[in-house]
Amino acid sequence: MGRPSATGRYRLSATLSEQQEAFLRWTRAIGLAEQTVAIRRFALRQFIRWCWIRGVSRADAVDRDTLEEYQAHLTTRKKRNGQALALNTQVTRLNPLKAFFKWLARSGAIPVNPAVELCVPRVPRRLPGRIPTLSEMWRIMAAPDITTVPGLRDRAILELFYATGIRRMELARLDVNDLHLHDNSVVIRHGKANRDRMVPLGARATKWISRYVKECRPLMARPGDGTLFVTDRGNPFIKNRLGDLVKGYLRKAGFLSKGACHLFRHSCATHMLENGADIRYIQELLGHADLTTTQIYTRVTIGKLKEVHLRTHPSARL
Repeated sequence: MGRPSATGRYRLSATLSEQQEAFLRWTRAIGLAEQTVAIRRFALRQFIRWCWIRGVSRADAVDRDTLEEYQAHLTTRKKRNGQALALNTQVTRLNPLKAFFKWLARSGAIPVNPAVELCVPRVPRRLPGRIPTLSEMWRIMAAPDITTVPGLRDRAILELFYATGIRRMELARLDVNDLHLHDNSVVIRHGKANRDRMVPLGARATKWISRYVKECRPLMARPGDGTLFVTDRGNPFIKNRLGDLVKGYLRKAGFLSKGACHLFRHSCATHMLENGADIRYIQELLGHADLTTTQIYTRVTIGKLKEVHLRTHPSARL
């Protein structure tokens, strides 16, 4: 595969756009998630458009200087609102380029990989914003009007977010057949890195989801569509629509901190840690591949640390 073949020679004369499509087909072929394909497609289109303006249309015309110039361009680029691109956005634009040129070099389409020494900035792990207290969380849960069909659906969505720490797009992709209500669990398919996991729902979330499935979903879902949660028009949720829905209930409950769906993920992990859960179980629940990702919550849950500090530090007591 590393030697120039007939396919490799074709690729040498192919445009960046043609190479991009082949790379995305390969991304799918090795089983990466469709969301990864979408992220790579967007990042590569942005880069290829930038190259085209500068008269670069082929992969073998891209060198390290080209990539570093593009990286510098990202640091000065402004969004529509006039703000600079966030550091994690810049990283999301650069990592697909590293994967793309690595693939091109390995397949023999280019003689060397110009991105091999491209230094992608490391995004610092930031602490989550203010986490709702338990009483605030119950107030947020009670915000939907459960006397209406959409309101009962929304209550089930909020309960599921909090009970499982599920990601926004994982929830949007849930199918009715993923539910195991008889034993209070749900299968989350095609999570990050395309991994599946089974997680507990708990009795409370199971109750609300069961009510939604029996009383509301038949009135909302289209025949033959197995999507668990659907909009008022019977369509699957897209991520922005789901985020807006949750933001509305946070405001209604008077919780004005930043965040929406991910706030429930943070709350799920934080409240479990405060109640003594082992961090490795929380890692499994949230679907983190790396324990260091989960450990960010140990820096938020300071309740136990406060107790020890109060008992042992000379200046902690009056």
